[in-house]
Amino acid sequence: MKHDKVGSVMTTDVVNATSGTPFKEVARLLADHRISGLPVLDEDDKVIGVVSETDLMVRQAATAGPYEHRHRTTPMGQWTRGARRQAAKADARTAGDLMSAPPVTVHAEDTIAAAARTMAERHVERLPVLDVENRLVGIVTRRDLLRVFLRPDPEIRQEVIDEVLVRALWVPPSTVEVSVTEGVVTLTGHMERQAETEIAVSMTRQVDGVVDVVDQLTHRVDDARVRGEQALHGAADDWLRGGT
Repeated sequence: MKHDKVGSVMTTDVVNATSGTPFKEVARLLADHRISGLPVLDEDDKVIGVVSETDLMVRQAATAGPYEHRHRTTPMGQWTRGARRQAAKADARTAGDLMSAPPVTVHAEDTIAAAARTMAERHVERLPVLDVENRLVGIVTRRDLLRVFLRPDPEIRQEVIDEVLVRALWVPPSTVEVSVTEGVVTLTGHMERQAETEIAVSMTRQVDGVVDVVDQLTHRVDDARVRGEQALHGAADDWLRGGT
């Protein structure tokens, strides 16, 4: 089943910095382009880190005022890794000092769903996009990934019919009625086996732009027990083979 790739929604004109880019230049780039972060590249256009507004705020918040002194009561050798990283950013003068590394990235050929999972799991708002040689080719944001949910309902419906029912399950389109409203797909009809209904629902959920699936499918044969017995026999066979 076809899934939209990250490359189809990414921004290719990427504002970036090198490790030697001065602090103030990084701040200017973020402000002038109205972005909240940018990748840091090495001489081969490979991403070595990411600088965000948060990194700059940490730097500013940790800077002592003109009449203040920094008091470090704990020996540096006893600091946690996080504390050492924060201290380094407090003294940062370049993008290389400010950046968070290693960077969280995706490839242009990754699916939008995979990129969305990466963003959610790693709690990031943007992902540098790499080519097959791991060089920067774009950047994708949460807003870019959300565009997939703007996909028209008729287009979603047609893909469910063509790719899920006909191509994957070999089910005549007249067997199952597919309706889509605001990205919510309703499957109504009667299928031969319970396994087919489960596959239909599962595959429909994976179609780009689907918000949810309402399962109104019925079946003639409950093959759940048969599938369970097959799995049990398979495990027993594996165990017997392992014991010989």
